[in-house]
Amino acid sequence: MTWVLVILIALAAFALAALLRAPRKGWEAIGAALLVGIAGYAFQASPGLPGAPKDAAEQPAKSGAALVEARQVLAQAQASGQGLNRWLVIGDALARNGQYGEAAGVILGAVEQDPKNADAWLAMANALTGHAQGNLTPAALYAYGRAAQADPSHPGPPFFLGLALAQAGKLAEARGLWSDLLARSPKDAPWRQDLAERLQRLDAFIAMQAVQQSGREAAQDGTAR
Repeated sequence: MTWVLVILIALAAFALAALLRAPRKGWEAIGAALLVGIAGYAFQASPGLPGAPKDAAEQPAKSGAALVEARQVLAQAQASGQGLNRWLVIGDALARNGQYGEAAGVILGAVEQDPKNADAWLAMANALTGHAQGNLTPAALYAYGRAAQADPSHPGPPFFLGLALAQAGKLAEARGLWSDLLARSPKDAPWRQDLAERLQRLDAFIAMQAVQQSGREAAQDGTAR
């Protein structure tokens, strides 16, 4: 799989640095840089999709559109019977263009109109997280919680909360949410394969972190002696 190739390339780069006799104190920095790159790939990449060059200015809008589309797919698969209201439609349009703050303000009307609308709360949570540049704020956590409370069987809240936690470096918490969601997902669920692949990449990254930590501890022991 593609993620295996990415990890092998990273390991090869690290080995090359050692062979070229980079200062031992610099190995940790090199490893950290490689892990950051792999983390971005592990949590956000879609290796099954064809690649295409994009301008940097397009990225916020593309990310917003991808979030909205992914949430809508999960909502449709859930078939909860909750129809879209005008506030959510407008909010999604703003989020698609990367205008997360404006989207959150508009979607507030949707949750006020229907406090039991899980999809509206989830849209609010995603917009708040996007507005905070991927950081989980108390307001976003509250919105994710309200979405899960409104529909405990909805796959969206644990999926997107897990994604936000992973991006924040809380890998164990993210893995717990995703593994639980995968365990209770029907075998024919349209999101199951994507979730399984993301969980697999996350596990590989966690394992790589453990290897790096062991290497640091071994190096420290050797220095102490």
